[in-house]
Amino acid sequence: MNDPVIRKVVDYIEDTMVEGGRPAATPLRMGACAAVIVNPWAGQGYVEDLQPQIFAHAKALGDVLVPRLVDQMGGPDKIEAFGKCAVTGTAGEVEHAAGLIHTLHFGNVFRIAAGGNSFLPFTNKRAGAGTALTLPLTHKDEAKKGTRSHFLTLEFSIPDAPAADEIVVVLGAASGGRPHARIGDRFSDMKLMGVDQAGRPLSV
Repeated sequence: MNDPVIRKVVDYIEDTMVEGGRPAATPLRMGACAAVIVNPWAGQGYVEDLQPQIFAHAKALGDVLVPRLVDQMGGPDKIEAFGKCAVTGTAGEVEHAAGLIHTLHFGNVFRIAAGGNSFLPFTNKRAGAGTALTLPLTHKDEAKKGTRSHFLTLEFSIPDAPAADEIVVVLGAASGGRPHARIGDRFSDMKLMGVDQAGRPLSV
């Protein structure tokens, strides 16, 4: 089994102060931490059992990325939305990217550190260096998952990653919802439409 090899870690931060020509009541911070790693299955052809490397790499990635991202966001209380993504280079499989982020050994560490209890929205794909790293973000609280103000997308790129034999693994977070959010949410829609969560008419 290969030991995790992290080539570099990249931080990304953006603070939105003005949206739609109007100052935000509270600036929105969106941040991400990305690890560029050697694909542990590179050059091995089709590997049936991915679990040993998933276990070894997911823990190491969580140890590196989670505290770093929580710190740059200002602590768990400053995180309201989160997400994740992974991109494997062109010599790997999409399954390699998916394997490293769809495991409790990785996602649960971030969920707990961020003080959340909801699933982490995600993207996983295969692409070349400089590709867009796209993280869908939603509210960290399961009870507020339908809060559309927190339906966000964070996107950035790393010019030299992933190389063909690499994987980029990313965690992202936001300090709040979109500035000036005003489209309601699914719960207000259901009330107006007179339906329950399954779309069935409410009894009169």
